[in-house]
Amino acid sequence: MTTFTICYQNDDFIIINKPAGISVHKDDEETGLTTQLAQQLGLEQVWLVHRLDKVTSGLLILALKREVAVIFSQLFANHQIQKTYWALATEKPKKKQGKIIGDMERSRNGAWKLTHSKQNPAITQFRSVSIEPKLRHFILQPKTGKTHQLRVAMKSLGSPILGDRLYGGEKADRVYLHAYQLDFEYQGNPISVNCLPEAGELWEKLLD
Repeated sequence: MTTFTICYQNDDFIIINKPAGISVHKDDEETGLTTQLAQQLGLEQVWLVHRLDKVTSGLLILALKREVAVIFSQLFANHQIQKTYWALATEKPKKKQGKIIGDMERSRNGAWKLTHSKQNPAITQFRSVSIEPKLRHFILQPKTGKTHQLRVAMKSLGSPILGDRLYGGEKADRVYLHAYQLDFEYQGNPISVNCLPEAGELWEKLLD
């Protein structure tokens, strides 16, 4: 059983730091993330209100009441929750900051690709800084919530995420994508939560 780090908690919802390698769905595990967290909290049930890829670590909100899950689903649907991710890459991007905009369509092997059309586009704001030769830190803010959006955006920049073999990233001890910060308003209260990555030897170069 995984013991999750709690980054924020009140009577209505909890925000945990999800480790990389744990699926938000049950997958082949005997007990899924929501069941494990409910057991950790001594509750009968918690509700998943958004998703992170299995390979992605970081902030994940779970509702502690069914009616709260509905509220969060609406907040996410209306893009009222601002998400900030960190990523590392070895390749220099085509541009150091800006927006990546384009429709996404299915590619091969479960991957997606960015197209030039913009009918229902994925939109990502980003900036990047060099940490050392062959290592860059990207701060990514998705304005939409498409499957694999940030991983596809980084590949389109010519800077696939380190460790993300599906999208051409160099081999590493993990996929270096982390949901670092969430900003939103809940029942009139502004909430801002951030958390550092808990695993990945290359994050230390960023945090030194």
